Amino acid sequence: YDSKNNCIEITEIPYTTNMEVIIEKIISLVKAGKIKDINDVRDETDLNGLKIAIDVKKTTNPEILMHKLFAQTPLSDRFSCNFNILVNGHPRVMGIKTILDEWVKFRVECVRRQTKFDIKKKSEKLHLLTGLSKIFLDIDKAIKIIRLTEEDSQVIPNLMEAFKIDEIQADYIAEIKLRNLNKQYLLNRINETDDLKKEIENLNEIMKSDDKIKQIICSELKEISKKFGKPRRTDIVGEAEIVDIPDEVLIEDYPIRLILTDHNYFKKIPLTSLRSSPEQNIKEDDKIIQEFETVNKAELIFFSTKFNAYKAKAHELNDCKASSLGEYLTNLLSLEEDESIVCIAATTNYEGYMLFAFENGKMAKITMDSYATKVNRKKLVNAYSNKSKLIFAKQIEADKDIFAIRDTDKAVLLNTSLISENATKSSSGIQVCVLKKNSWLTKVLDSQNFESDDLEYYRSKKIPSAGHFISEKDKSRNKL
Repeated sequence: YDSKNNCIEITEIPYTTNMEVIIEKIISLVKAGKIKDINDVRDETDLNGLKIAIDVKKTTNPEILMHKLFAQTPLSDRFSCNFNILVNGHPRVMGIKTILDEWVKFRVECVRRQTKFDIKKKSEKLHLLTGLSKIFLDIDKAIKIIRLTEEDSQVIPNLMEAFKIDEIQADYIAEIKLRNLNKQYLLNRINETDDLKKEIENLNEIMKSDDKIKQIICSELKEISKKFGKPRRTDIVGEAEIVDIPDEVLIEDYPIRLILTDHNYFKKIPLTSLRSSPEQNIKEDDKIIQEFETVNKAELIFFSTKFNAYKAKAHELNDCKASSLGEYLTNLLSLEEDESIVCIAATTNYEGYMLFAFENGKMAKITMDSYATKVNRKKLVNAYSNKSKLIFAKQIEADKDIFAIRDTDKAVLLNTSLISENATKSSSGIQVCVLKKNSWLTKVLDSQNFESDDLEYYRSKKIPSAGHFISEKDKSRNKL
């Protein structure tokens, strides 16, 4: 990385790809908006070697950018190998460890056969020299036998009988040239017997020991390495040396606004996009029922009318513009035909609560970590109580004041700290409003969304509460 010019220079690429493919992939990622740190990418290969130059922004972390490129481009490549190898004449599919084990077995057998062959050859030679040593004691007798034998075919039998040697030894002696019958030649040959005996003894010990055979294999490999070895062109990196960057770090984080409409349309809009065109486009008979801001790294939980919760990661959902209608949640989340989303929650740490209010006057405060899962589950059933109709659902970071209205005539202002928290998602909650026969909790809203000159008039410090009658002025103000 050249910090002066804000440029990353790539001088090595995998064998399985080429520069054109890599550059095209980087350009496509930049155009798609998946990587926003790159200003330019170009091929600067020359006589000095391969080079891909990537100009980046000053605020870019080059290490994180490279991990993104390794993950999303052919700059990093892997492939599987099918090692189909003949072992004892039969094909077998093996991994590296098994291949090495089988190769060692093969080489051990090769060295053992070679050793056995050497023992045989040296034993044959020792046998010949043993016969030579017998005639050396009386070489003149041997010459006399050969010279006085009338028929050529009788030379071998006569030598065998005279010196008590076998046919192979006699044949070897008969073939010695006349010029080699001098004392020095014969002594030199006979003196080889001691060395041969030691060599045969050493070879027999090798035959009995796998460890000695493996030492021979190691020495042979070292000799081959000295003769043919060349420096490695690639590095072998240990697992401990690999820097493990969590996936969360590679995700580009930026503020977003989430919008949910009554007709089940959903928008995820980057705040930068809203600056140029803040006007929201929705269908004529549709309306926005929820709108809030979060970040691209947040996890989203969609609560449905079927008491289910659908989970998704914000960065996995497509960004859109305010001018678009958004995505249809029935298709996006694979909802049932008569199922719709009533509330969206966003979290990065699963802290805080989900607050649910029901028509029967009960409210449930469920801890957010109740919706956390160790595995990447997309759907949670029984996400909230099905005992009564849901009229309000909202994510809260901490306890706050809320305003509950009964039948548009009575209301109560209370703090959610009065509602005990629960880790069971399907909890039916506790009674917060006293209801008469054929009376229902009809509306719940944030306290700041209810207009009144004296909001504390409706305050209750205990639950369940019968509430207070809503003044005509407050009814008028709040269109009740």
